[in-house]
Amino acid sequence: MIKKSKHWIVLLLLLTLLAGCGASAGQSTGGAGAPVEITFYYPIAVGGPLTSVIEKMAADFMAEYPDIKVNPVFTGSYAETMVTAQTAIQGKESPELAVLLSTELYTLLDMDAIIPLDDLIQQHGGEAYLNDFYPAFMENSQTGGSTWGIPFQRSTIVLYYNKEAFREAGLDPERPPQNWDELIEYAEKLTVKNTAGEVERWGLEIPTSGFPYWLFQGFALQNGKNLMSDDGKQVYFDTPGNVEALQLWIDLAHKYEVMPKDIIDWATVPGTFAEGKSAMMYHTTGNLTNVRNNANFEFGVAYMPAKQQFGSPTGGGNFYIFKDISPEKQAAAWQFIEWVTQPERAAQWSIDTGYVATRASSYETELMKTYVADFPQAAVARDQLEYAAAELSTHSNGEVYKAINDNLQAAIVGQLSPAEALKRAQQEAEAILAPFQ
Repeated sequence: MIKKSKHWIVLLLLLTLLAGCGASAGQSTGGAGAPVEITFYYPIAVGGPLTSVIEKMAADFMAEYPDIKVNPVFTGSYAETMVTAQTAIQGKESPELAVLLSTELYTLLDMDAIIPLDDLIQQHGGEAYLNDFYPAFMENSQTGGSTWGIPFQRSTIVLYYNKEAFREAGLDPERPPQNWDELIEYAEKLTVKNTAGEVERWGLEIPTSGFPYWLFQGFALQNGKNLMSDDGKQVYFDTPGNVEALQLWIDLAHKYEVMPKDIIDWATVPGTFAEGKSAMMYHTTGNLTNVRNNANFEFGVAYMPAKQQFGSPTGGGNFYIFKDISPEKQAAAWQFIEWVTQPERAAQWSIDTGYVATRASSYETELMKTYVADFPQAAVARDQLEYAAAELSTHSNGEVYKAINDNLQAAIVGQLSPAEALKRAQQEAEAILAPFQ
């Protein structure tokens, strides 16, 4: 554990005082003066306009805690949000709070930018609070014996499929493909061409831009083990199982011709699926509400098909509290996190967005029970967490991502074989991680 400093003693005294005063909804956390203001960086990165959802969340919180003012700042994609945060930190103008990718943990630690949350957690339920979060989400939230991030906007990759297209192709709409062989078989039956040989509906689309490492990681987990060590210092890109996994991804386009051969854009895949131009897609469960609102056909959601086993990386963002701010503002930021992640609110967030409610108790609320009974697709990503593992996260994360993404795309467009691409990615990543050995 990290040794407590005078800074933490002050924070603990403040939190103890708040607890002793019975701080609750509508009570003061900032004294009799002006409200404590916290800036909250939030990434708008996926389908569906979440701005209004976040703004309402902040407004509802401030109605209960009028002595804390939350200023949401919408900062673009995850990557853009991380750059904005880094710039602010370097300029000594750090935000109090941000949702950043869970995989940025080691980068944030190397920057000495965030605080451990152990003492704050202890003030709000301790292990009982932490143990309510799904273990797969905590894998990217903890290291070195401490908790550094609180899961919020979290997801897995799932298979979406068009049940009407299944019926047309003579497939059982209640039985999605269970393994790689069936994935190929189903995708071939679902691909539709016109008399000129032009594709009118693809059997499958898997994005190859945006987050190719994330999609590849799903295949890797299904065929062996995760891509990195638990301490973020080693990667395992060029294993025989991963070469086989990448070969399958390429073969789906080039050998079986069930998806486009060109780069498939992450952002356009949900729209193509909702328009009926593809019959199956791999995408984040964070697009579940978006698909539900835009597809005019019955669709299903399923686990990613297995090879040796089922498997998906987790994904999405965690809350982080930054270091170079006052204890008073850190306490206010934590109050917002604790409020937002309460079971009922986590359930409502999942319903509004499609992300997985990160706490098990959220699925015991009447709100979520009613929602899942009406829309069972919403429980699939939650259930798949049994087979999920931490998303690729290492020191010098951005450089490692570039190494694997560039080489994956080189293989996807035919410039390198799967074995060559993954060998190069491994060599480049090992050079990047050498200082941390």
